[in-house]
Amino acid sequence: MKSHHITGGGGTQLHILEAGVPEGKPILFIHGFSQCSLAWTRQLESSLARDFRLLAMDLRGHGSSDKPADAYGDSQLWAEDVQAVISTLRLDRPVLCGWSYGGLVISDYVKSYGEDQIAGTSWVGATTRLGDAATLAEIFPSDFLALAPTFFSENVLESVPGLTRFITMCLEEEPPSADFYAMLGFNVSVPPHVRQGLLFRNIDNSPVLAAMRKPVLLSYGDRDKILLPGVCRQMAGLAKHARLSLYSGTGHAPFWQAAERFNSELGEFRASV
Repeated sequence: MKSHHITGGGGTQLHILEAGVPEGKPILFIHGFSQCSLAWTRQLESSLARDFRLLAMDLRGHGSSDKPADAYGDSQLWAEDVQAVISTLRLDRPVLCGWSYGGLVISDYVKSYGEDQIAGTSWVGATTRLGDAATLAEIFPSDFLALAPTFFSENVLESVPGLTRFITMCLEEEPPSADFYAMLGFNVSVPPHVRQGLLFRNIDNSPVLAAMRKPVLLSYGDRDKILLPGVCRQMAGLAKHARLSLYSGTGHAPFWQAAERFNSELGEFRASV
């Protein structure tokens, strides 16, 4: 595995991990809220690496990327970050695979740059909307929304328990200790101002998904504790040509909990487009 550092929107320095074969069809993994590129370890170190060029970016504010004070509300900046990865690393029509908040980033990109430079998109427990309290209540269960004050807190005695609860809500099963502490580590490394900037966006990219024509793969767990069940139905209704894959007994992160199945489906999808 190797690393890249490139310049994204507004001069933000972005960190990208790369694995797999350089000549393979590329897949660009885009992680979720308060995570980092290491969330995709079960893909980067999987059989996918035998056939495809695999890249996982640290979103602005996360991992080893820059964490500017106020650069999270502008869709154009998010789009420029993805475009910078595609152009700088010379990705030939990648599939964009976005988990959770990564769906907003995918749709930010398509809104600005269209679909000409990508082969398709994979949405994993993803949404296209954020907004006021009423909108958030249509997307997230009350248990998740109740954690929001801890996400924004500068007090470690408040933030760490909140992030711990967030991690366990993402997964339907208790992760092994090594995995849990790795996840907690990269969650804690995200500053509170970044999490606040992400969740305070007022955005509806649903029309972007509805207008997309390139192949779409939707993957959702039926025991998701981060998104309400209606989000999956809404996404499938917007992308009527999409392939919908439902994971029984799986939570918000099917790529982690059901990695073998997820990798097989993603590999088949990438090979076909």
